[in-house]
Amino acid sequence: MAQMTPELGARNLLVNCARATDGDRLLIAFEPSKYGYYDDRTVEVVAEAASALGLHVDTVNVGFNASNPHLAPDLLLRFEAADIILFLARLGDQLRFSGMPAGKTIVVSFAVAEKLLGSGFGNADHRGFEAIKSAVNGMFKAGAEVHFTCPLGTEVRGTMSAPLATEVDTTILRFPMSMFTPVPAATFSGRAAFTFLTGSGSRYYDNYTVEFDGPVFALLQDGVLTGFDGADGDVAKANAHYDRVAARFGIDRNFVHSWHAGIHPGCDYPWPMQDNYERWGGVSFGNPRILHFHSCGAYAPGEISWNIIDPTVTINGVNIWENGTLHADRILGGSEILAAYPDVAELFANPVRNIGIGD
Repeated sequence: MAQMTPELGARNLLVNCARATDGDRLLIAFEPSKYGYYDDRTVEVVAEAASALGLHVDTVNVGFNASNPHLAPDLLLRFEAADIILFLARLGDQLRFSGMPAGKTIVVSFAVAEKLLGSGFGNADHRGFEAIKSAVNGMFKAGAEVHFTCPLGTEVRGTMSAPLATEVDTTILRFPMSMFTPVPAATFSGRAAFTFLTGSGSRYYDNYTVEFDGPVFALLQDGVLTGFDGADGDVAKANAHYDRVAARFGIDRNFVHSWHAGIHPGCDYPWPMQDNYERWGGVSFGNPRILHFHSCGAYAPGEISWNIIDPTVTINGVNIWENGTLHADRILGGSEILAAYPDVAELFANPVRNIGIGD
């Protein structure tokens, strides 16, 4: 790929994702770096790029509230005055855009640091990954047979009863585009293997992550968690975690809502997962090495995710993901997308393998 810079990443975000044009009013809602998630320099780079494009730029510190995220009336008024609202803050995901003013372009950025904005994750043409997402979604048609495995022993199968419900509010955008539409888990059964459980980024709570001494298997039957298998101590720890989280939020403990896998081979997580589990879960899930389920709660993304590392995902007999590598040329229409976006093709030819787990 040609030289990559944070400035080019910011331009990619504004032009190819938000579709910003000269004269647009941009409001950057940011979370200061003291909370350990986004860095302040990213706000500066995006603001400078926006000004160079002729945008009218405003910024507002929305902080971080783990237990009671909300839109204050004065903040809503500032949102009303903008054409584009860019969240460099977890608030965008926490609220899932409830109560947002209509007619706005709303973007949540997962390029949480200047380093990521200046990498292939931030620089590769956003439109190419929109096309990849659409092409993957198109493969999950009614009757599609899906099977996935992983090196730890995952064995899950399902048959699609309907195509993915891809109708979404197109003004709500994610940058970079790194996931396809979640696949409902209601028709999926089997054993999902993982070595830790962590939150989904929906809500934050103490003891957000539990790690196990060995692999644990979640037993899945038609979208319902029926139990865990593994060492006795690990199984007890998993059950206690589910009991605690479900009781805290008053949610369906055993409901497994959906799953999806990463589609962005430039999604780099250059920090150890253990340093910040919340940040890890909010960024690294876009790497094709990770497939995750949304569980514990009858809604997406639930409150506990199962992260399956290095999956092989077979759709109608074709290995689209193979040991954590997404083969875009095996997606229907994928070769044409790669030809149209050479920078995206280069990332698929040289995928980033670093997801912060020390392997």
